[in-house]
Amino acid sequence: MTDAYGSQDLFDALPDGVVVADGDGTVRLVNAVAARMLGDQARPGAHLADAIALQDQDGADWYAVVQPLAGLRTRTGVPEQSWLLPDGTEVLVTTRLDRDADRVGVRRVALVIRSGRGRARLDRERSDLVATVAHELRSPLTGVKGFVTTLLSKWDKLNDDQKKLMLTTVAADSERLSRLITELLDVARIDTGRLPLYPRDLEVAPLVDRIVDSVRVGTNRTITVSHASRSATVFADPDKLVQVVTNLVENAVRHGEGVVTVVTEPGPLGVRITVDDEGEGIPEELRARVFTKFWKHGVRGGSGLGMYIVNGLVRVHGGELALLDAPGGGARVVLDWPETDRRP
Repeated sequence: MTDAYGSQDLFDALPDGVVVADGDGTVRLVNAVAARMLGDQARPGAHLADAIALQDQDGADWYAVVQPLAGLRTRTGVPEQSWLLPDGTEVLVTTRLDRDADRVGVRRVALVIRSGRGRARLDRERSDLVATVAHELRSPLTGVKGFVTTLLSKWDKLNDDQKKLMLTTVAADSERLSRLITELLDVARIDTGRLPLYPRDLEVAPLVDRIVDSVRVGTNRTITVSHASRSATVFADPDKLVQVVTNLVENAVRHGEGVVTVVTEPGPLGVRITVDDEGEGIPEELRARVFTKFWKHGVRGGSGLGMYIVNGLVRVHGGELALLDAPGGGARVVLDWPETDRRP
């Protein structure tokens, strides 16, 4: 049946509970989900005060607290709130107040009632995130604390070489902590869209050469570089592009085997940077997970945030990133960076 309050079949197909009442508080529509949640008293013809059997943590009734037919003339709704069903199950309720043209009275009250399980799942995911971050921070912090404690308590008994070794380890762990905190800040800025960018035109070849030279200092692996053009330019924030390419080359060194090959050439967006290694590669079914937070593959270290940040930095510049199979085995990362401003 279709009337001023809509089709019952249509509302019954919705995944959330819906209750609609008129300006007198008389319920005109209750969909199937709301009827299951609220029970038999939630039916057309009943008053809202009786139909909405919800209470807050203090035992106060929904109708007495919200007072949907009273209040300021400017009030047009109540944001999502947490309430409890008679059996104690949490639900999230959003209320909309449809007012008359003169805004004196309320013409219609509409409620959307959603299960609280989704929020509980989100809370668990946040707890897991906090636990993961705490674990990543605790590991280097434990080393710093242990060596500092030893130095303070046994300073006179340690020779210079022992002191230097401990301080070197403390410095390395402190650098690891600083890097992890920077990564966490980058994740937050990417997620909230508040990542500051200062892009300009850049020549790719000199930048890639400097990055490879820097990575070579810390490894005995062979890294080869070739450029189709030494004058090719991209539009990028220099620091962010360095961060992206450095991460890709370091990942190839850390997780791959054999020779690491870096190639720059013309691409569909401007310049394509390809990084190949000769390791085991990444199975196709796992590639989508590489760009998620705290994902790790293999036994080598890392925070699990690197590729998530890399993908975020590429996307905010309007670029594209793909994981493929390298021709000689191993993983191939293809980075297409725009030569013009393609930011969303």
